Amino acid sequence: MRKNRLAAWDKQFIWHPFTQHAEWEKREPLLIKSGRGMWLHESQGRRYLDGNSSLWVNVWGHNHGELNRALKKQIDRIAHSTFLGLTHEPAIQLAKRLIALAPKGLTRVFYSDNGSTAVEVALKMAYQYWQLQGKKKKTRFVSLKEGYHGDTLGSVSVGGIDLFHQRFRRLLFKGWTVDPFNPKAASIDQILRQHHARTAAVVMEPLIQGASGMRVMPRGYLKEVETLCRRYGVLLIVDEVATGFGRTGTMFAVEQEKVHPDFLCVAKSLTGGYLPLAATLATEQVYRAFLGRYDEFKTFFHGHTYTANPLACAVAVANLDLYKKKNLLRHVQTRVVQWKDALQALAQHPHVRAVRSVGLMAGIELVKDKNRDRPYPSAQRMGLRVCDAALRHGLWLRPLGDVIVLMPPLAITKDELDFLLRGIAQSINDATHPYAFHP
Repeated sequence: MRKNRLAAWDKQFIWHPFTQHAEWEKREPLLIKSGRGMWLHESQGRRYLDGNSSLWVNVWGHNHGELNRALKKQIDRIAHSTFLGLTHEPAIQLAKRLIALAPKGLTRVFYSDNGSTAVEVALKMAYQYWQLQGKKKKTRFVSLKEGYHGDTLGSVSVGGIDLFHQRFRRLLFKGWTVDPFNPKAASIDQILRQHHARTAAVVMEPLIQGASGMRVMPRGYLKEVETLCRRYGVLLIVDEVATGFGRTGTMFAVEQEKVHPDFLCVAKSLTGGYLPLAATLATEQVYRAFLGRYDEFKTFFHGHTYTANPLACAVAVANLDLYKKKNLLRHVQTRVVQWKDALQALAQHPHVRAVRSVGLMAGIELVKDKNRDRPYPSAQRMGLRVCDAALRHGLWLRPLGDVIVLMPPLAITKDELDFLLRGIAQSINDATHPYAFHP
């Protein structure tokens, strides 16, 4: 009875993100009551393996003892104080740890509260840096087609997914877009050669574009962009909100091509999936351009009420302690080896157009007719159908259109990952009935 009442109130009062409520109001919502380890527990007693890491953030599973203790310890001291004119130990300790982990050259940490704001900070810093350098024309940005950097207007301006962004184009600042997957489009070299005098920075996700359906970058492309940025005097902003903290098999994706950006944006797994916290890491060169007398007004006038929230910072420090203590990156690499064969087998399914993965990030693209490369009609909602079928197999997944995203918590065990992989194969079979595929 209580569940029915709560479901009714949800439909009466709440506006969910990225949700068509004409559909939502016809569905029975899944009401999550608790979580333990890799599993979400709903109000009626069923449990589901969290194959989505609660939107790509969870690292150790839910309700982790050491993260719980860190949060409880900090809340007995102070829950929040402003970071404007004050400081505190958890933020200081976390900044020191982040700089130690980050690629060489990044020396300063600016806190915010989510991935979009982390990118927004980098955009404004890059813009102001060139203004302070006297290069007033360097006001635009180069970004990648199908890129996603968040939903605030600056982040949307450098986004490239028409479904999300096209409607807002008249609100956005202009820049240039390149497509690394289209050899006929203008290359990053051509764009920077022609427009570098007006370009403040290049903004990109490293190795894999998440929200566009897990599109994997051509090998070496990230390094090529860095090289061109240095050649043409353009800053490089790398968005590691989704890829950071081990998702690709290394602490940061840029490590795999030995790239040293001017800005590194992080969020999501920073607190292990516990609390909202983000950071924009910048070089000393950028930081020092903002130094001066008060009346020169070089200050970076930007901030957030909950900047460097002590609870979030304390949990983030405990989270990073666990990375070292549990040797998590080695564990991730072992799990990557485990799931490669299963993903390759899934790629043979007649309704799977492609399987794309880096580390423990994967996207399974569904198609109606593989031989003719014919997609499902969007109204058929095949991605959602597969995820609905997954509930019957004890899995919680969320699609990106007709791409099924697999991004489990990084600490997932061998048996749990096997359960996930078997379940997704069965779910695709169920939704694309009558074909039965056995990897």
